[in-house]
Amino acid sequence: MTFKPLALACLAIALTACSTPSHKPAAPQNAMVFAEPELTPPFYALNPFNYNEPPPFEIHLQKATAAPVTKMVVNSSEDPSKKITLEVNKLIIPTVNSNTRSMRYATLAGQDEIDITDIDDFLQLVEGKARHYPPRFTERQERKGFEIKLKRVTQQLDTLAANSNASFDVLIRAFKASVMARNLDLGSVYTTKSLTYAQRILKINQDDAEANFWFGFGLSEGGGHREAIPYLEKAMKAGVQEAYLSAANNYIAMENKKNAVQVLKNYKVKYPQEAEVADRLIQEIEKQGRWNVWQVMTPKN
Repeated sequence: MTFKPLALACLAIALTACSTPSHKPAAPQNAMVFAEPELTPPFYALNPFNYNEPPPFEIHLQKATAAPVTKMVVNSSEDPSKKITLEVNKLIIPTVNSNTRSMRYATLAGQDEIDITDIDDFLQLVEGKARHYPPRFTERQERKGFEIKLKRVTQQLDTLAANSNASFDVLIRAFKASVMARNLDLGSVYTTKSLTYAQRILKINQDDAEANFWFGFGLSEGGGHREAIPYLEKAMKAGVQEAYLSAANNYIAMENKKNAVQVLKNYKVKYPQEAEVADRLIQEIEKQGRWNVWQVMTPKN
């Protein structure tokens, strides 16, 4: 399995370069300087649809950078008496009255829109650690920081999703954030929220590949193994690479070795570059019987 910690480094550089002051005061001699610790590499591939492709967030960042920029001068939110110039495109989504994915690139969100750049940036980072259960953190303090920030982000998304006409873009993010909050053991309320969001999303579009994938493995990892099968099957048919591993994991939990092995054989045919991974997992099934795919997998740096 291919994992891409390099994407994190690229993201960090892209998102901090613009805010770095050109002249920094020299630190007093012998002064102690504290540096923000670097994020550890992601455990899960950042693009579950295709491990060899960059994640959607990075693709949108590239498109936003390439799109024409309409500079705007606005009042500073921190000090309304001051003006600031906006000259970098952000990722803008509608908050209401939109049943399809819709992303535009602009310097400022308009009415019934939100600048989702920072939220999408953070959700991608969390996905790399906590898309599945159990979450995979090597640094306790890093996990704590993710938990604190995820609580704030879920509150913001829950507020937007509370609208009966909340957009598909808002609902899918609120759904994913709730699944990962559940995975991080932030409270049973997130299990209920994720279920509610999934039902609303699939009512809008029952064939959405991402929604079926997340709902499928979410049900499975929450104990709803039989209920998860049709959603994971739909995700596999829609070409979600990681859905195969989730489906195999689901059958393992059901103690159905035959189906687990068959899914992995299909995975190897569909993704020949993953043959080594599939063979190793099949060997583990034959040897041990019941375990968790995500506990057996180890990231490749």
